[in-house]
Amino acid sequence: MSEDRKILEYDEDESIAFIQNHLPEELKDKFSDDEVYYVVDLIYEYYESEGLFDEDSEDIEINVDELLDFVIKHAKKDKVRDFSDDEIESIVAGELAYCDTLNIFE
Repeated sequence: MSEDRKILEYDEDESIAFIQNHLPEELKDKFSDDEVYYVVDLIYEYYESEGLFDEDSEDIEINVDELLDFVIKHAKKDKVRDFSDDEIESIVAGELAYCDTLNIFE
């Protein structure tokens, strides 16, 4: 694997900072880091439920629509905050973009 394709280490704090920085202008400073952590935790619950962390998984394909449905459903059920679907979609997009910078799903 070439150096530029090397998978970098995931850092939760960097992920949250990245997401906060990449939110649309109207959403910047709207969410606490804990609220963003909560949505990221739901994303990783989805990954686990889909077996994406299994050692046998070679080609990881994320169905973004299913991921969003999962996160939205659980966020509404948990009532941690009254997130709109668009707000959740923006946070999920930020997390996926952060993972892309690390080549996690390559």
